[in-house]
Amino acid sequence: MRKFVIALLLLVWPTMAFAEWHKAESDHFVVYADDRASDVQKFAEMLEKYHSAMEFVTRRKVEKPSPSNRVTIYAVGSERKVKKLYGDKKSLVAGFYVPRAGGSVAFVPDISTGRRSLDFTFIVLLHEYAHHFLISSYRQTMPRWMNEGAAEFYASAHFEKDGSVWVGRAANHRAGEIFYSREVPLEQLFDDELYRAQKKYKHDSYYGRSWLLYHYLAFEKSRSGQLSEYLKRIGEGIPSPRAALDVFGPIEQLEKELEDYLKVKTITSFKLPPRLLSPSAVTVTRLAEGEAAMMPLVIESKRGVTRKEALELVNEARQLAAQYPEDAGVLAALAEAEFDSGNNDLAIAAADKAIEIDPSRTNAYVQKGYALFDLAADADDTASAYRAAFKPFQDLNGLENDHPLPLIYLYRQYIEQGKEPSDLARRAIERAAMLAPFDKSLWMNVGMMQAVEGKIELAQWSLRSVASDPHGGGMADMAQAYIDAMNSAPEGEPFDLSKVPPPLPQIEIPDPESD
Repeated sequence: MRKFVIALLLLVWPTMAFAEWHKAESDHFVVYADDRASDVQKFAEMLEKYHSAMEFVTRRKVEKPSPSNRVTIYAVGSERKVKKLYGDKKSLVAGFYVPRAGGSVAFVPDISTGRRSLDFTFIVLLHEYAHHFLISSYRQTMPRWMNEGAAEFYASAHFEKDGSVWVGRAANHRAGEIFYSREVPLEQLFDDELYRAQKKYKHDSYYGRSWLLYHYLAFEKSRSGQLSEYLKRIGEGIPSPRAALDVFGPIEQLEKELEDYLKVKTITSFKLPPRLLSPSAVTVTRLAEGEAAMMPLVIESKRGVTRKEALELVNEARQLAAQYPEDAGVLAALAEAEFDSGNNDLAIAAADKAIEIDPSRTNAYVQKGYALFDLAADADDTASAYRAAFKPFQDLNGLENDHPLPLIYLYRQYIEQGKEPSDLARRAIERAAMLAPFDKSLWMNVGMMQAVEGKIELAQWSLRSVASDPHGGGMADMAQAYIDAMNSAPEGEPFDLSKVPPPLPQIEIPDPESD
């Protein structure tokens, strides 16, 4: 499994142990927690209200995801377990988020709903979902400061007992950063290359200053419409520093206004009463005994495991499957553990039994498809083998018409056989990327495909969100290299990707918090 993770800072979070696992489901979220049903329900309802509040404020509707493409949140029980899952027991990480087509997941220590002020871990979860929402509802790339400022703007939400939701409140969790950390000048916010070149310390006010600037431009009447105009110019290809100067005027004046803004006693925010919100309904079910017992192993698998870890995990999964041989959830989890361990035949057998018991178990089709694709590469008759390997994904498509994985594997069956993809397969992977805009590796593949097709302008558009990802690493650098090389490429002529040299690796001081 791909291990692109997003880290959250450590916060002391008292936990309680409960004997029953519950699953909350809504249109946009799935929450698993070993907690009281009422608390799990309330937690999921808060998330749905947050989603609805973002839709109201942005005036954007997100297409309802297929059930498997919702964000799944696992409350794992303690900070120690989170750090173990993350892979560094000494880290300050208290949770992380993994965006991927057909299975975006987040891991948090526990759920908390009873306090007046939100725990910082929940704030950062809201921050990450803001990114998820914004990229799902608006494909134009935002500069990094605006991306982070907007996420902080929404993550400072507050939930009232009467069902109201506040949006755009003061980001009090950034106050210490703004006042005591190294200040990031506006010219560095607007020019990310300049910021990276001059960044010398781990701790600075980047997130806090991004929030401050976004909040000021969003509410200051004298600058009404400037955020939209700035973003429009960036969409036209104007570099951020130039667009900022054209739209906002002298940067020194804007700096002064921000300093004055910090001194005001009250700031504007939105209070959205329940009548303005339309959150989807939440249903909570108690997991069956076998599936509940399997949850710790499921969480490890969903996080992503090495082969060594998988070999340890599969033995425990087999023992539980022996105890609960008729539990489809247990068998689907066993199929995943067997596939992760390289036991393709056993994965297929477990998946088949899970499907026989419960044909609605989508993960069983996914694991069977993965295993069959793995076997097809070494088959004598590869054409027949890949047709058979795609069958579970066809069945999955029958269950969830907008599941991105069948669309992706329709395309992959051509690529893995070294064949030219059909037009249907090409359009399928483009559709998959639209269904999962948060999956940057998928967009990277789509952009490269479009470049080879000679759709230069479209390829650059597809790659732009990858290139602008502040945490994209080498993939972001490669995407930018392709974009730059295609500036002189004629539209309509296939682009030779092999002529673009890989970018030189950059050594950077990591952020203390990456999102």
